[in-house]
Amino acid sequence: MRKFYQFTLATAIIFALVVSVSHLALAQGKVNIKDGPLKEADWLVDPAPELNEDHSDNKNWVTKYYGPDGNYEVNGGFGASAPKDLISEGTGGKLTQPKLSTIEGLKLTQTIDIEWKKGNGGTRGWEVFEIDPADSHHMNRGGPGDNIDTYGILVIKAPEDMTAVMSPAHDDHAQIWINGEKWYNNSRWTGAVQQVDFNIEIDLQKGGNVLLYRCGESGGDAYMNIHFDDKTHDVVDIYPDKAVDQKSFFREAAGALAVDPVGKLATTWAEIKQK
Repeated sequence: MRKFYQFTLATAIIFALVVSVSHLALAQGKVNIKDGPLKEADWLVDPAPELNEDHSDNKNWVTKYYGPDGNYEVNGGFGASAPKDLISEGTGGKLTQPKLSTIEGLKLTQTIDIEWKKGNGGTRGWEVFEIDPADSHHMNRGGPGDNIDTYGILVIKAPEDMTAVMSPAHDDHAQIWINGEKWYNNSRWTGAVQQVDFNIEIDLQKGGNVLLYRCGESGGDAYMNIHFDDKTHDVVDIYPDKAVDQKSFFREAAGALAVDPVGKLATTWAEIKQK
């Protein structure tokens, strides 16, 4: 009887471990895009096949971004806007989408605003904005919910050179650049606000990494979500974190960007004058 009990207990433990590992694998998702970044010829090519994975149980969805303080509006539908570099359009070429996904480009947002045409949203400064990953209409940000493009920036501070997996959910056309290179393009909505079709293997460098997430929307649901694999979330710092505006964003991300926070130059000059 004791042997039977021990066998039953061992079987139960093994089964629990298998179920636990299987659930973890499901929560993490299957990596189905590797060998990035994208070649320029593939910048607007859709990947395949789709996974249709439900990641609603994942606790790592990003909730804060740094970006323009309003959307590009009246975009003519995401199909028409997607090939356009709206960052270049709004800055007269001083910034581009790839450049904005670099530390150098990100720093320039401290002195360069976006000047879109009045009918497309007009002048945009830069801010920290927060979204609800469970809300399928969070892209409107107080403005129109249809025919818009949203840009969000993350700074990811990695302890070493590492491989990570990013999992985006979006409606409609999503494009993602990291450190000046394009890693993801998909013009098809993922089907649900926390449903993932592609888990993308990416390279992070030691120190600061800048990720630019763009999503173009035509009508209906309007969301752009992202999370990374659990290991990555355990070892990296992602900004904005506590920041609530541009100044506090650059202050908290300063170590990752190897750049003085906004306002530091003025403070230093005042100190020099006092001496």
